[in-house]
Parts: sequence; structure tokens; C-alpha cells
Amino acid sequence: MYVLFDVETVESAEKLTRDHLVRLAAGTLGAVHIKNFGSPEECGSVLTGLDNCPMGSYDEEIVVPRIPKLGPAAYDHYDVHGLGDAYWQDARESALHRSTLLDGGDPLDTAVDRIRGAWGGEMRPATADGRPMYAGMIRETTGGMKMHWDEIARELPGALDEPVIAQLGFNWYLSMPEGGGATRIYRRRWQPGDEDVRDGYGYAEGLAEREPSVTVRPGAGDAVLFDPRNYHAVRGNEGPGRRVALSFFLGVTAGGTLQYWS
Repeated sequence: MYVLFDVETVESAEKLTRDHLVRLAAGTLGAVHIKNFGSPEECGSVLTGLDNCPMGSYDEEIVVPRIPKLGPAAYDHYDVHGLGDAYWQDARESALHRSTLLDGGDPLDTAVDRIRGAWGGEMRPATADGRPMYAGMIRETTGGMKMHWDEIARELPGALDEPVIAQLGFNWYLSMPEGGGATRIYRRRWQPGDEDVRDGYGYAEGLAEREPSVTVRPGAGDAVLFDPRNYHAVRGNEGPGRRVALSFFLGVTAGGTLQYWS
């Protein structure tokens, strides 16, 4: 019998399955930890290529400590007019830089192919105004991240051409430090009163301290999937090494299609 998201619902596996994705979408798993999603050679190739890529960051007046990244998040550029020209230009340039990082190929294609194989159904890029959105951001979160949530329906209402009924976060870890770097996920979603304890882009962790939670610390090459609409936080590094991951969101549509974007 499945239980509803408690402290024992991080499931580790050697291979991602459709059942994992369905249970995450249904809220009966806190996280799925896929061991060796990518090989050491694949991770090393991407990291080596990344050294020669121009890296941007989130708005440094809001996101502290700085998080270097390749590629735009949709909410970096979203306003009342939708996604502007700066988003699409950043998306084109970033995709071009990323497209040869994995032995001359695109690590996003590798990740999508493996997820598509698990899903066993249609999987395609999410679109906005008929244009495929950027996916496959590569981020270095060495200093950790505050407790926060991600939900496109709330943050970017109307952005997707086809709305999603469930949202998942995917992270393929290309490098991990010797200590620290764990992700903690709480069984709590945003409520209007939470804004009283907002701290920049995040929230005071005391807000969710009494909620059930799960903690997962992947190794290099592993992948982690969870529902990012739940509050989650990343611990900073506690030893040598970098915390670098290829990340994007997955959305399940009412028709059963899996969409992806960053």
C-alpha cells in the first residue's frame, strides 16, 4: 500500500520508470533518486565543455549567494506581456552553447531520451505563443538555495500554451561536493500567509519545520525528481567539489503528454 508522502518516501532505483513518474505526480512519493543516470564519462564531458561556456546568473540583487547558470529560466524574463525578445535570444544562444557539451552532442537530448523511455508516451518541449521554450539549464548551486517553491501556474499564469495538471522537477547531477549539497523537500505548498516570512526569493525554513519532509543527497551522475510545488531547500557545500546539475521541469498535461521547460 502506498502512503502519502512521509519521511520514508524517497525511492532509490537504478532506472527511472513510468510508475515513479506517476506516483510523483500523484503526490505519493517525496522524491525519486536514480543512481547512475549518467556515466562518469558523460558527466566529465559536459563539465569540461562547460568551462568554455559563458555563464550568466539569476538576478544577483534577489538571488544570494550568486548561482551561475547556462540558460534562462522562464521567470527571468516573464512579465505582463509574456516572454519577451530577451528570453528568446538568451534561449537560442544558450541552446547553441549547450548543444555540443556531451562529446559533441546535447546533454539535454540524452536526458530527455531516457525520461521519454520511462514515460512510454509523448514527450515534447513546452511551448509559449507557439514557440518551444528553453529547457536544460545547467546551474552551479555551491552555496545552496533558500527554501522556496516552483509552480508555473502561479508564477507565470498563462505562459504555457497547454496547461499542466502536475509539475515535476528534474536534476541530473554532473558534479557533487564531498559533503553537503543535500536537497530537503517538505510536504507543504505555498499559502498566501507565507508571504509574511518571505526572505528575498525564498522563505524562512521555520515555516515548514513541523511538516513531513524527505532529504536526498545524490552522487555525481545521479538524477533526482520531485514535485517542486512543495517547498524545498538546498544545503551549501561542506567540503571540496562543485555542485553542478542539468535541470528542467516536467509537466503532465490533461491528455497525458509530458512537457519540459526551464
